[in-house]
Amino acid sequence: MNNSKKILLVSPRGFCAGVTRAIEIVELALQKYGSPVYVNHEIVHNKYVIEELTNKGAIFLDNIDDAPSDRPFILSAHGVSKDVESYASKNSDVVIDATCPLVTKVHVQALKFFEKGYKIILIGHKNHPEVIGTMGQLPPNSIFLVETVEDVEKVSVNKNEKIAYLTQTTLSIDDTKTIINALKLKYPEIGASPKEDICYATSNRQKAIKEYAKMCDSFIVVGSNNSSNSNRLVEVAKKAGCKKTILLENDYHLKISDFYSDKIIGVSSGASVPDILVQNVINRFKGHYKIDLEEVSLGEEHVTFKLPRELRVEHK
Repeated sequence: MNNSKKILLVSPRGFCAGVTRAIEIVELALQKYGSPVYVNHEIVHNKYVIEELTNKGAIFLDNIDDAPSDRPFILSAHGVSKDVESYASKNSDVVIDATCPLVTKVHVQALKFFEKGYKIILIGHKNHPEVIGTMGQLPPNSIFLVETVEDVEKVSVNKNEKIAYLTQTTLSIDDTKTIINALKLKYPEIGASPKEDICYATSNRQKAIKEYAKMCDSFIVVGSNNSSNSNRLVEVAKKAGCKKTILLENDYHLKISDFYSDKIIGVSSGASVPDILVQNVINRFKGHYKIDLEEVSLGEEHVTFKLPRELRVEHK
């Protein structure tokens, strides 16, 4: 226990407003309609959250065809395609949309561009649920996906056509800027959303980690492997100068001995991570080392989103 360490606990971290809203939607639906309620895919990308909601009576489906028509069906926070929306509304008596409003904003902008005759380029990760949902807002061959600068060269849209770009909400700010610059070089007249598509929570967490990771010998991002925003935080910490950065599902996977020689350990978490998982990691360290815990922050978040009409409590 004579080995002392400083833990820099970095904020903003943990639940964003969209995740808080999505979890609340499932919990309120269970209260209102009883269990089970069915959810399209994982409501958010965190195993702990999914297990908690499963224990309360939520059933997460990979295939929408498996949803019975007489039980509520919830669309995940990542958003869904028009086809899934349409199928759900025809086949389920109650459909509740838990799509993050900031993802919905991208969907709305995609439709606006399409209606004005633009060909649309979406910057994002192939097969991510949010990308599938956004591309599924429009007919085939009207929206094209690019993941890298190299992909920009492969885009075959004619320079004489009207072109605009959108982005997934959980991307790396710096990597996305590089791709946007490549698009602007290729298509100087390319249009963009009036406001940035990368969401406030993604930006805030990346900026905070960029600021503090360079001070650390090692850095831990608490989050699930399938969480896009958590994986981006790991990349940001490494690029900021902390090469020894890991993504950690929970404290059970923490190998304490790996941090024996580190003096300063940074800790933060992705936007779908409950803070109990972060506290559990810190408590594991406290069980092995003398810990000086310092909380550092790059600003506070006060964003909230309204619940869907079906779940709002009307005050008379």
